[in-house]
Amino acid sequence: MQRMIEKQGAAAHVSPSMREAPIEGNRDAIEFAHRVLAGEVDALVLLTGVGVRLFMQAVSRHVDRQRLIDALSDIPTIARGPKPVAALRELGVKATLRVPEPNTWRELLSTLDREMPVANMKIGLQEYGTTNPSLIAGLEARGATVDPLRIYSWTLPDDVRPLEENVTRLARGEADVLMITSAQQIEHLLQTAERMGEADALRAALGETVVASIGPTTSERLRALDLPVDFEPSHPKMGNLVVEALRDAPALIARKRAVLSPTLRARAAPRPATTGERSQELIDATAGQPWHDSAFLKACRQEPTDFTPVWLMRQAGRYMPEYRAVRAKTSFLDLCRNPQLCSEVMCTAVEFLGVDAAIIFSDLLPILEPMGLDLEFAPGDGPVIHNPVRESTDVDRVVDLTSVESLHYVIETVRQTRADLPDSIPLIGFAGAPFTLASYTIEGGGSRNYLHTKTLMYRDEGAWRTLMERLADAVTLYLNAQIDAGAQAVQLFDSWVGCLCPADYCRYVQPYVKRIIDNLSPGAAVIHFGAGNPELLGPIAEAGGDVIGVDWRTDLDHAWSRVGGRAVQGNLDPASLLGSLHTLKAGAQRVLDQAAGRPGHIFNLGHGIVPPTPPEHAKALVEMVHELSAR
Repeated sequence: MQRMIEKQGAAAHVSPSMREAPIEGNRDAIEFAHRVLAGEVDALVLLTGVGVRLFMQAVSRHVDRQRLIDALSDIPTIARGPKPVAALRELGVKATLRVPEPNTWRELLSTLDREMPVANMKIGLQEYGTTNPSLIAGLEARGATVDPLRIYSWTLPDDVRPLEENVTRLARGEADVLMITSAQQIEHLLQTAERMGEADALRAALGETVVASIGPTTSERLRALDLPVDFEPSHPKMGNLVVEALRDAPALIARKRAVLSPTLRARAAPRPATTGERSQELIDATAGQPWHDSAFLKACRQEPTDFTPVWLMRQAGRYMPEYRAVRAKTSFLDLCRNPQLCSEVMCTAVEFLGVDAAIIFSDLLPILEPMGLDLEFAPGDGPVIHNPVRESTDVDRVVDLTSVESLHYVIETVRQTRADLPDSIPLIGFAGAPFTLASYTIEGGGSRNYLHTKTLMYRDEGAWRTLMERLADAVTLYLNAQIDAGAQAVQLFDSWVGCLCPADYCRYVQPYVKRIIDNLSPGAAVIHFGAGNPELLGPIAEAGGDVIGVDWRTDLDHAWSRVGGRAVQGNLDPASLLGSLHTLKAGAQRVLDQAAGRPGHIFNLGHGIVPPTPPEHAKALVEMVHELSAR
């Protein structure tokens, strides 16, 4: 690794940080071998070549070697990469499946989804020195019973002096980049720093040091230890890590030490602004900027406009062929982590549709990952949380978000999109509201009745309060970072809150939403959108927001009368876009008639564009709104 770094023209201080230590007298391995021989293991996942070899060594004196090899030949074997394939080949066994590059646990699960569904199977798992809870949770979520097997553990190297020297360099701020190639390395780095009395200094210094992680498993461990992750390579390989991290190091260092630092400070709670004060803040913040007199921001300030501004939720999405072409080349989460692609898909949509505002391309849920939730977008199932919060004690697993470093790709998406958009088009950032995020966290995915969520809410209000406060503070930090990065407005999505009655909303949700809105940086318009229950419009408006989003389940004029003194956004049924253009135009006219030309109306759908929507219908709707509302 040192030669690779020096070849790139950088000074390197490489320190060994771990070594493999076979587990002595490994009774678990022997019992596992007997289960294989007895046909009690339906398939075997092998993560490392050294693990395969040490397994055979550990059991060779206790079971017949050839019988075990024959048994391994008779059951499916899934090799994570080329090394376990080679180790099996040494035994005369051909791997049934080989996980493709970059062969992380995510590719392993995808391979099983595609080639060998594991529902109702007992899966033996040869672990990689330490337990991978994400892989185990993913297998269990697919209906498998996991039989894990540890063959070796990791210990410190025999000579720890190079590692101690690097701890000292890091703690003194003498390193620009820290490259981590395994989750165990960071454990040993922290252990060594603790023994040296440098743990606090090391953690503080990493706030100014670019932390480059080799891949998802290592990144998850860093975040679990409340440490930043600033960079992951395109493939979790040593060469990619070195070349790409050093290539991007100057920009990463500049962003971390200068650009992001204002968003990482602890924010004191300001005095909530009155409606008049907020209006003046919105005027002052954008005065002189090219987007100040945009129809969208004027409507947010409830000023008269020459036409009704319009933008559409999910205006960059699966209904557009350009978006589908991008998605064919990358996963959804990888797309969300690529600021250039996020900007490209949104700017393409804005140009095609002719809308009056853009919203960053991202998702509600990545904020949960650095808070300790194991998020996966499973094929065909949408988002899945593999370690949901179900009991009161589980709330302690949810980590306070104290910085947005691990979400830097979203912040960079704001900057990139702002730079790529026409200057006259305002940019909207967004986040999920605490109840919606809590519901995902507790349910583990989508739900029809939110029984787990309501059970915790009703059964232990103290635990509920702790969870909601952590989510509210995280969302506040996150949205403020987006505002600092260049968003002219932010939208708070409470997509699932409609399952509550008004009394429960006021007790269990409203205080935490108000906490967010009261603590947002002044000068950006705040859109507060809660879907599913028109009876909540009054309490939602009381929680705050310059603009109240309205879904299609109530007439716009009736909704406006409930929110009093606020701008209103909405509210055509997204399914209207599936009908004829004649029907679509009639629906748009009806919404505009209900708004009656009052200042402060932003036309939108009552929720996001649905995938079957013809793109030309979405474009036609924007043109219709502009034409029909011209004043």
